[in-house]
Amino acid sequence: MTGYWCEHAWLPGGVAAGVLIEVANGVITSVSTVDAPGDATRLSGVVLPGFANAHSHAFHRALRGRTHGDGGTFWTWREGMYALAGKLTPDSYLRLARAVYAEMAVAGVTCAGEFHYLHDRSNEMGEALRQAAADAGIRLTLLDTCYLAGGIDTPVQGVQERFTDGTAEAWAARVALLRDDATTRIGAAIHSVRAVPRAALAEVASAFPDRPLHVHLSEQPAENEACLAAYGRTPTELLHEAGALTPRTTAVHATHLSTKDIELLGGSRTGACFCPSTEADLADGIGPARELVDAGSPLSLGSDQHAVIDPLLESRALEHGERLRTGRRGRFAPAELMAALTNHASVGWPEAGRLAVGAPADFVAVRLDSARTAGSLPAQVVLTATASDVAVVVVAGRVIARDGVHETLGDVGKLSTEAIEELWA
Repeated sequence: MTGYWCEHAWLPGGVAAGVLIEVANGVITSVSTVDAPGDATRLSGVVLPGFANAHSHAFHRALRGRTHGDGGTFWTWREGMYALAGKLTPDSYLRLARAVYAEMAVAGVTCAGEFHYLHDRSNEMGEALRQAAADAGIRLTLLDTCYLAGGIDTPVQGVQERFTDGTAEAWAARVALLRDDATTRIGAAIHSVRAVPRAALAEVASAFPDRPLHVHLSEQPAENEACLAAYGRTPTELLHEAGALTPRTTAVHATHLSTKDIELLGGSRTGACFCPSTEADLADGIGPARELVDAGSPLSLGSDQHAVIDPLLESRALEHGERLRTGRRGRFAPAELMAALTNHASVGWPEAGRLAVGAPADFVAVRLDSARTAGSLPAQVVLTATASDVAVVVVAGRVIARDGVHETLGDVGKLSTEAIEELWA
């Protein structure tokens, strides 16, 4: 039995002071309030449930600081991404992903949803991602992604050949060989309505009915225009027709939606994953987050291309985007932002994301005495803190990061530099 005494803790009922969390076999066994830590490890500041990064493309991290000043659009940025994808091997991807997941760990991410489409028609790259997450000490949901076309009525070409299995049947057969383990769960993804033809959507959506299903949705107006021209339907309507909108589904980005799209997503309880730093960096736009939540879509957050890895910044950017879009403050209450930050159900870990008996012992201590957080009420720290304020990260009851340094992998900056410089050498 291990004990952690929290100066403050974000419990399901709100923030409480003097909270003792007891852990056995990686699971929370007791949560109580006591005045002093006794023999328990003291965690200062406010302790939050571990963060879920619901949308990650680990290999995109190697583009950080190399594309931001180039101008252009999402579509020109994509050419740089393709060039990077062509360089990766299982060994170099393991080293890069290990650095990415370690960076997530020190930022408070305890579970990542990896939207994985760099396959080479095998599971070798996916297994590299599994190993990288295990090395970093975080949980992983490998969202193995079906990618069959280079665009609507356009075959894959060039580096896109690395993304495809050729058919939905071949994709499903390969994914069926992947197995869950103690820290990894397998999910599925439809890359987009651009990359999965209409005739294959239902097959992909139904291939693994008990697992999470993610899909890039309406990130760019050009995707909507192409879909309407080819099928007479929006991407959301096309997915609805295929039976792909369900409570286990998460629509990533969901930026350019019609009123009917919002109704279809909310009415089906399809989740929405916003990635504000990426959506800003790629000039995607600001999606209707509040309307989606009000319609019934659970919200999650992701760092996508990893222009930054800072879940607290993503949550604040979500609220700030709403303010800029509507001219109103407080579109999301701190508790709603925390729910999005800790939405593990979106990546298939519904038991996680809360400080309660029976939940995995995954939590994050955030400082309340830094230059950014000094004076903050504990219940409003989500609106003031950044990843720099993450003091201690615990996964399955074990400390994996402390004050920006990974407990076993060490200096994340050095780890990232070595992995990225190798790729661009």
